[in-house]
Amino acid sequence: MDRTGIFAGDDPFVIARRWLAEAEAAEVNDPNAMALATVDGEGMPNVRMVLLKEIEADGGGTGAFVFYTNYTSAKAAEIDGAGKAAFVLHWKSLRRQIRVRGTVTREDGPQADAYYASRSLKSRLGAWASDQSKPLGSRMALVAEVAKVTAQQGLNPQRPPFWGGYRISPVEMEFWADGDFRLHNRFRWKKSGRAGEWVAQRLYP
Repeated sequence: MDRTGIFAGDDPFVIARRWLAEAEAAEVNDPNAMALATVDGEGMPNVRMVLLKEIEADGGGTGAFVFYTNYTSAKAAEIDGAGKAAFVLHWKSLRRQIRVRGTVTREDGPQADAYYASRSLKSRLGAWASDQSKPLGSRMALVAEVAKVTAQQGLNPQRPPFWGGYRISPVEMEFWADGDFRLHNRFRWKKSGRAGEWVAQRLYP
């Protein structure tokens, strides 16, 4: 198979890490922004931008993609209900994208605590103040809530029990790169067999 150059490698998570690192050097804003797709209980789809915070990779073909959010949000309810999600990372500067579909589990232990502690104080307080996805009367009401939780939580707030991470474990990944005359390069990685080994296949553009 002619997987050379930017597509070279036997571990899709390592390739994804490499592409993200290149995007971090090329994209003007938020190279880790991804469009996350979920479905509600009636099968109606939803999509929104979230920030990918980590690509876990053990070097042996096992890994996951981790992001953080409010567990009372609409996206969290849909993820918890379906246990599955999909996302796409698209980089205009590189003319590449990665598509992922997989199962989702929560990350609400020490790893979530460590990431929360690494955020700015205003972001940590904002996590306490925001009743994400719920109706908000005014901007001033939000500002007032931030002031309230600042008084309650102080300058070293702990991670809220309703805020944490999600880990997307892929069953399918696709790497896409722009090609001349719209003859794009696409490689789909899927798990195969009982061992769950990754198999890559070139796709028509």
